[in-house]
Amino acid sequence: MSIPDINAAEQFIATHGRVLDRRRFERLFREGAARPVRDAIAAYQNPDGGFGHGLEPDGRTPASQPPAVELALRTLHEADAWSDELAMGACDWLAATGPAAGGAAFVDPSVEGWPHAPWWVPEVDRPASLIITGLIAGTLHARGVRHPWLDGATELMWARIDGLSAAGPYDMRGVLRFLDHVPDRSRAEQAFGNAGQLLFKLDLVELDPGAPGEVHGPLDYAPAPGCLARKLFDDATIDAHLDQLARAQREDGGWMFNWPAWSPAAEQEWRGSVTVDALQTLRAYGQLPGAR
Repeated sequence: MSIPDINAAEQFIATHGRVLDRRRFERLFREGAARPVRDAIAAYQNPDGGFGHGLEPDGRTPASQPPAVELALRTLHEADAWSDELAMGACDWLAATGPAAGGAAFVDPSVEGWPHAPWWVPEVDRPASLIITGLIAGTLHARGVRHPWLDGATELMWARIDGLSAAGPYDMRGVLRFLDHVPDRSRAEQAFGNAGQLLFKLDLVELDPGAPGEVHGPLDYAPAPGCLARKLFDDATIDAHLDQLARAQREDGGWMFNWPAWSPAAEQEWRGSVTVDALQTLRAYGQLPGAR
């Protein structure tokens, strides 16, 4: 198994990463305090309670956006830097601006007129997004949050998951994160019996660790051993993908993402983010020696 260089990663983040990812690294790997992570996230929050200002690097609008809310809450959770005040503000914004049927749209029209990735296209009638709704709901359930928006989002996710037969790889990330954390564990396990098999039926998971392009491997669906999706893959497959992840560290110390880089700024910001993510996954599976 290849051994990643955490010190080189730290230097890369210090050189190229934004303040947020430097604080994430400090908190997760250098025994840093939680407060700086909360402060870094709070800097992206708007008076309406949502988050914007390029927190999610693909959307550069200052206005609040669902993907930025998702990234804000997930970061607070992973770093154990949770803030009920920030979370409640975000939930209030989701409740006030979300689709009538519940959940969250993928992108709000406020992105128009601002630089953004070409795939950030607001959909007609703003339908609920499986990926965004599932990811946000999963994080809120993981923290034991209670809020009317989450109640509606949970009902919507169950309705969409029951009988689910078609989905894309990003959709399935939302579905699986929701199932990992929703309180009704019996129902989650039962639903996973169908949802997990869709990864193979719909050819949504790439088992070849060296496959090029914008592919989605086992670690994308199971970034930690405790995820439901981990049981879909044998040890040899997981080990091969962990080895590939470790070997993907570049000479500059950072990792690169496998989707299109649409702007230099977004590329730099995403590289800092995915570098911390890669270290997190490797540590979760015991492949980061010496990490505190």
